[in-house]
Amino acid sequence: MFVITLRYTAGLDRIDEARQAHTDWVDGQYDAGVFVASGAMVPREGGVILATGLERAELEARLALDPFRQQGLAEYTVVEFTPRRVAAGLERLQA
Repeated sequence: MFVITLRYTAGLDRIDEARQAHTDWVDGQYDAGVFVASGAMVPREGGVILATGLERAELEARLALDPFRQQGLAEYTVVEFTPRRVAAGLERLQA
């Protein structure tokens, strides 16, 4: 499983201009079963994504297609971890 953090490197006006393309890309990752949770940071300085079901190299390839990354609007940090315990209903995330 991966925790991905995005930190905006551009102003919110540029982020908002690219938001729909980013949202469409995120939707595609949910449709593919890769993303299991995502949302904006508070305060709005970036976002957080939880991803599962793929190798790191494939995740990195997918992240390269995010319009925020392609337009240089965000920096990404990827942390891989092995969930040993999960809440009821989230067993599919457990290693």
